[in-house]
Amino acid sequence: MIKLTRYLKPFLVSIFAVIALLFVQAISELSLPDYMSNIVNVGIQQGGIKNSVPEIIRKSEMENLFLFMKEEDSNYIKENYSLLNINNLDTKEKNDYLSKYPVLENEELYKLNTKNKDDIEKMKEIFAKPEVIVYGINTGTFDEELKGSIMNGSMPQIPGMQDIKDPFMLFKNLPKENLNEIVEGINEKFAGMESSVIEQGAISYVKSEYKAVGVNVDSLQTKYIILAGLKMLSVALVSMIAAIIVGLLSAKIAAGVSRSLRKDVFEKVTSFSNAEFDKFSTASLITRSTNDIQQIQMLMVMLFRIVFYAPILGVGGILKVLKTNTNMTWTIALGVVLISILVAVLFTFAMPKFKSVQKLIDKLNLVTRESLTGMLVIRAFSTEKHEEERFDKANNDLTKTNLFVNRLMASMMPAMMLIMNGLTLLIVWVGSHQVDMGNMQVGDMMAFMQYAMQIIMSFLMISMVSIMLPRASVSAQRISEVLDTDLSIKDKKEKKKFRKEEKGIVEYRNVSFKYPGAEDYILNDISFTARPGETTAIIGSTGSGKSTLINLIPRFYDVTKGSILVDGVDIRDVDQKELRDKIGYIPQKGVLFSGTIESNLKYGEANATLEDIEEASKIAQALEFIETKPDKYATEISQGGTNVSGGQKQRLSIARALVKKPEVYIFDDSFSALDFKTDSALRKAIKDNIKDATMIIVAQRISTIKDANQIIVLDEGNVVGIGTHKELLENCEVYNQIASSQLSKEELMS
Repeated sequence: MIKLTRYLKPFLVSIFAVIALLFVQAISELSLPDYMSNIVNVGIQQGGIKNSVPEIIRKSEMENLFLFMKEEDSNYIKENYSLLNINNLDTKEKNDYLSKYPVLENEELYKLNTKNKDDIEKMKEIFAKPEVIVYGINTGTFDEELKGSIMNGSMPQIPGMQDIKDPFMLFKNLPKENLNEIVEGINEKFAGMESSVIEQGAISYVKSEYKAVGVNVDSLQTKYIILAGLKMLSVALVSMIAAIIVGLLSAKIAAGVSRSLRKDVFEKVTSFSNAEFDKFSTASLITRSTNDIQQIQMLMVMLFRIVFYAPILGVGGILKVLKTNTNMTWTIALGVVLISILVAVLFTFAMPKFKSVQKLIDKLNLVTRESLTGMLVIRAFSTEKHEEERFDKANNDLTKTNLFVNRLMASMMPAMMLIMNGLTLLIVWVGSHQVDMGNMQVGDMMAFMQYAMQIIMSFLMISMVSIMLPRASVSAQRISEVLDTDLSIKDKKEKKKFRKEEKGIVEYRNVSFKYPGAEDYILNDISFTARPGETTAIIGSTGSGKSTLINLIPRFYDVTKGSILVDGVDIRDVDQKELRDKIGYIPQKGVLFSGTIESNLKYGEANATLEDIEEASKIAQALEFIETKPDKYATEISQGGTNVSGGQKQRLSIARALVKKPEVYIFDDSFSALDFKTDSALRKAIKDNIKDATMIIVAQRISTIKDANQIIVLDEGNVVGIGTHKELLENCEVYNQIASSQLSKEELMS
């Protein structure tokens, strides 16, 4: 898998953009629970009042609060508030204040003049308890405590004190030490309270004070909720846009990597010699080029959208949880442990199956390809039932494996959801008790729940990718096997050039050959020379090595011993493309490509003119049937050339080689599908029109080669005769036997 990371280099900018956008998306999503918590805590529970530090407070109320503060605390408060007298303001400012606070026309007020967060936090601590005390006195909550203080003697008996109805006036007239004793007694009630409960009580005081100065607290609450909601929507919109862009970039990167992989695999396969094709079956190469690369593409998309994103979200969620006012982090640890156990169990069963899926796909492709290409043979032998059984077995094996894997995957999601929903219930159960005890607020519990889900989801996403990873790893390994295959036939670093003074000369020097991995030689010590303007024919019994012999010229295989020279240069020392440009190769089985007749004839020479292809068609005896087609050279050729006969396919293959006008023609039994009349006419046309090229012909029929300048007779990989038709009849027993089996005595002597 690591070997394929080099394909990501062209997309580094996009990858960095994806990572940056993933951070934006994660930060946005991690911010949403905070906004939700604020809407619940501040917007709903606190009526839109953010904290216990009032924006504005009457002077009389501030002085009441000062009674229950330390002197240094009250001085700190005074530093951050400015005393404002409405009557001292100009008309415009006065009207502005009165429109906001209509009850303050005849009263001074304190106005907050700082926005510094540190100052606000410190003042929250200073204000909280005094505000609760004052609120308790104003609402009668502390009446019993005050009466108790008078009864037990904490309140000194000062003349005239009994006539004071205002308790704050009473406190102002008390000696400092007595006031401190009363405050300490009241503070004892706060000892067992959580700070959140004290803060809520203080906010209730602020809310009552805002009402007293004429603030529309309902409007304040509505405004806060709407603004917080709009912020939440904005953050969600940013997250959505980032997710969409990440998806687009991820798909682009994955598609680009897949395109490059397909290109390199195809280019590698086109450079394979027959030895490499023997190692990889055609069906396997097709699977590797399609299904395996698709697995990599799917993993790439998930990699950028999930694997990079999940750790950011998980770590961010953990950091956020640690900042919440809760002590329930153990619930998240429990959820993570349960998911890890579930994934480990699934991996144990799924991993072996993932490794076998791709091989089963190879098998299915192989059976399907063989059945489709050999359909005529299957019908001729009435073996449809047998082929159906073969296909059913391959299909059922793959289906069973896929079903097993898919059932595991299908069971994974409900199990994950069960863990997540169970964790939600656990958080609600534990959190509700914490809320009831005043240890946390409802909004904090809801935020914690969201963070827990985000953390669990991050582990879930990584787990999902982990399930995909084994199959993708197998696919990556299979692709690497193709890309890393060492070519048995490759060009040398320092290449030689063909000699210009020798054109079309093909010389075999003591050539021996055996297939890679084989023990016995197929060809043994063969030497001959094929010259321009001459025809060299090769004949022999089936399996004598005829096709192998000529396949060495274009380097489909390399010789094991000896050497083959073209134009006086060893073919292993020259560029393969230059070598094959000199050769016009016509295989025994005519191969045509989907397109038109014209595109097939121009396959070897893209710049060929209409006159060139017409001339080649005429020589190849293909003009006759081409002219009968309505669209002539524009006639469509179906895949594999199935809409033309075997003889027509062979003639078009010959014409394709003729259009190329090479120096050396190799006919590998390319006349086998032609009738005797067409065969004779074609050979005569080639002899009359192509006089300077070297002709090497492999044939089974004596009539095809008897006019050749030299005939090479092979028998079990050995040359048993070289000469003309007449010479071989006289001195080569093998040739004589072949000729006698095909021709009458009169034909032999003609």
